Amino acid sequence: MDAFTAGLLQRIKATESDLTRARETGDDFLAEVEEAELDDLRRLAAEHGVEVGSRV
Repeated sequence: MDAFTAGLLQRIKATESDLTRARETGDDFLAEVEEAELDDLRRLAAEHGVEVGSRV
């Protein structure tokens, strides 16, 4: 796995974790921000042929 793929997958994992935490604490604004970030990261992954499982 190259550095780009590893970094992208790590960012997705961290963002999923942040999104879960935002939802658990009831921070709707932060949850929206994290959802948008996750959408962007997943789009970037798709553009570069990186497969990502959907957990959140």
